[in-house]
Amino acid sequence: MQHKHPERRISAATVRDICGGISDMSLWRWLNDPVLGFPKPIKIGNRRYWRESEVLAFLDSREAMLAEAVS
Repeated sequence: MQHKHPERRISAATVRDICGGISDMSLWRWLNDPVLGFPKPIKIGNRRYWRESEVLAFLDSREAMLAEAVS
């Protein structure tokens, strides 16, 4: 998947939307689960931002893992 801005920073609200509308608590759990390997945010001031490309790569890898498990 190609993006015009691979280093674009996105907010926690956008990350939650991209991840299927998860709650802030689910995002917190994903961040604190070392086995899951969810991308870590970049802090700017008191706000957290993620690289959009890292979040999408994480979701793609999870999708591939689930597809392998089913087949």
